[in-house]
Amino acid sequence: MTELREKMLMELQLRGYSERTQKAYIKYVASFAKFYGKSPDLLGEDEVRKFLHHAIAEKKVSCSYVNACYSGLKFFYETVLDRSWNMKKVPRVKKEKTLPSVLSQEEVKKIFDVTTNLKHKAILMTTYSAGLRVSETSNLKLKDIHSKNMQIIVKQGKGKKDRYSLLSQANLEILREYFSLYRPKEWLFPGGVAGKPMTTRTMESIFQRSKIKTGIRGMASIHSLRHSFATHLLEAGTDLCYIQQLLGHENVQTTSIYLHVRRLDVLKVKSPLDILMNNGGSKND
Repeated sequence: MTELREKMLMELQLRGYSERTQKAYIKYVASFAKFYGKSPDLLGEDEVRKFLHHAIAEKKVSCSYVNACYSGLKFFYETVLDRSWNMKKVPRVKKEKTLPSVLSQEEVKKIFDVTTNLKHKAILMTTYSAGLRVSETSNLKLKDIHSKNMQIIVKQGKGKKDRYSLLSQANLEILREYFSLYRPKEWLFPGGVAGKPMTTRTMESIFQRSKIKTGIRGMASIHSLRHSFATHLLEAGTDLCYIQQLLGHENVQTTSIYLHVRRLDVLKVKSPLDILMNNGGSKND
């Protein structure tokens, strides 16, 4: 490991960045240096601009990837090299605002019904029932399931925060059935490597196989179960602030996006045209 890489890793660790973010930021800076064939401390804002533009225009990577790369480079120059970062000269990409992919309750049930493997069904049901990120489902331990007060504790979720979420009765029953058959020791859903939990990639594959069996179309992923959890609670009349706490959102504005994906038929919202026509509004005076 080079001296600069060691220094960057130390600065990231001192500020409590997650291991995943540490690896990502170091990878972005390494890619930047490789692109120019020079040490990154010999490069500056003009090179950063060209590198990010190349990623957008030539490599066609997502806005999320570009912005994550931007953050890594910004951290390197501001924190590791103690240089100024000109926001005007190196702008952040404006992220596209897209609505989350949400499944109907009928579609969620279909996915559970076609999932015959008990462990796989327990994974999908737990993710939906508690509105978990797939990484949170992967990192669940047996001790995180609190059946006495019907809660699941999510340890060190996004932002390195602990929170409680729901443990439904149906979820508890499937988990008990799963436990009696598989007898997990530490991790709730252990993976193929001894002492390690099942990977998020494997869990995504489980979801996609079940989704294909149902014939559901669209871009739904296992994360759609979390989106569906929030949307279905909202449609049932649950307070938005309560949903915010269950999801572990820092700001209620993040949670408010689910206001835009509620099913209007569930809310009994009618178009004013239907109201107009049903009230005889087409009659002439």
